[in-house]
Amino acid sequence: MTEISKHSKEPDSISYLSQADAAAIDELLMGPLGFSVDQLMELAGLSVASAIAEVYGVNEHPRILVICGPGNNGGDGLVAARHLHHFGYKPSIVYPKRTDKPLYHGLVTQLESLSVPFLSEADLPHHLKDDFDIVVDAMFGFSFKGKPRPPFDTLLQRLQVSNDSGAEDAGVPFVVSIDIPSGWHVEEGDTEETGLMPDMLVSLTAPKKCAKHFRGAHHFLGGRFVPPAVVEKYGLQLPAYTGSSMCVRIGKQTSIDVAALRENYVGAVLLEEQAILDPIKQFQVWFEDAVSAGVHEPNAMTLATADAEGNPSARMVLLKGYDERGFVWYTNYGSRKAGELSDNPRAALVFFWDKFNRSVRIEGPVEKVPEEESDNYFHSRPRGSQIGAMVSSQSSVIEGRHVLDQCYKDLVDKYADGAVIPKPDYWGGYRLHPVRIEFWQGRESRLHDRLRYTLTSRGGENKTWSIERLAP
Repeated sequence: MTEISKHSKEPDSISYLSQADAAAIDELLMGPLGFSVDQLMELAGLSVASAIAEVYGVNEHPRILVICGPGNNGGDGLVAARHLHHFGYKPSIVYPKRTDKPLYHGLVTQLESLSVPFLSEADLPHHLKDDFDIVVDAMFGFSFKGKPRPPFDTLLQRLQVSNDSGAEDAGVPFVVSIDIPSGWHVEEGDTEETGLMPDMLVSLTAPKKCAKHFRGAHHFLGGRFVPPAVVEKYGLQLPAYTGSSMCVRIGKQTSIDVAALRENYVGAVLLEEQAILDPIKQFQVWFEDAVSAGVHEPNAMTLATADAEGNPSARMVLLKGYDERGFVWYTNYGSRKAGELSDNPRAALVFFWDKFNRSVRIEGPVEKVPEEESDNYFHSRPRGSQIGAMVSSQSSVIEGRHVLDQCYKDLVDKYADGAVIPKPDYWGGYRLHPVRIEFWQGRESRLHDRLRYTLTSRGGENKTWSIERLAP
């Protein structure tokens, strides 16, 4: 069992709002601080969708049922459903008590234009797990009082049954509650023992006091919009959001079974009749797909080498060129990988682009690129990177960070006049000449597509490759 925590904040260090303070903050936001209801609803819905996407992958849990109440909480659910649709999920909506207010009517119209289905309670299957992987509880917010009336009372009962039985079974819908688990007292929690026990709670603005009683696996805070004036007036202690994230985890994720982690890859295929006969051109298609889709560092690849005794090692490097001759990267010729390539000039490369569930494995002999080619690439790099290559005696032991910093500063001063920085003799490129290239496309039920290209003849640029399908 391994415990995983991402961007988490300890619960005891965070402020929790009373019902009165939560209402007052909303009035302040929508009064002197200039927010409109629809702006806050948009931010809230996006936060909820982002939290769901961070925990429940679209390939594993695409089918989402969003149950919306008549108030702002229901509006948050409608917005979340729209964003989830654009994230690639397949949301359906139950919205039994609609309002004629233009804001809500517009949200419904937006969803209908995306062909997101609206269902009645009667349309739902007897076992929710038959049609849905996740249920989003957007029925009641912090302003709700009293007991749920039909049809929400019945819907609550159905979710209670599903959630109680589903805790042990990944096939039962996970329940995600927006801000307040429906049926809970805003400050005291599930006092009547009739409320939901969601797997995920997405608090908005700041957690409400009832969130202290939440015992599910995932608690997130969403709504990256609280101005300093609100923080100061109410003395709020809120976690910092990371990067461009719209949500932040509160507390650590519960211990999980690493062996149970898996994705069911659905969508793309790789069939023999679709594959390009030239594997370099096939690689180009997949590589350009990754670049166009905004994959972070699509040229990152694992480089595996072995020493003279066959002891393997691997590390991440960046692809800096490819063509019919092979795949190129640059490094320090005094590094461990360079030493191993000197003793055993063969290597393997692995690319993985998770957005497409694709991987490419490349094997073959390796040689240094011509000095002129290394020199041209070196001088195409930013000056800081050129100096960095001069500073680092890669893989050697040094006394501390200060050694690098001081050497870097000295060289920056030395070349401050814009003089050409000479490429060190100990720095340059390698080219792997492929003899085997395997393309892997993730498929459902672990029945992945694997096509292996093997070089059968070499005649200058006219190479011949055989293609074989491998069992997954």
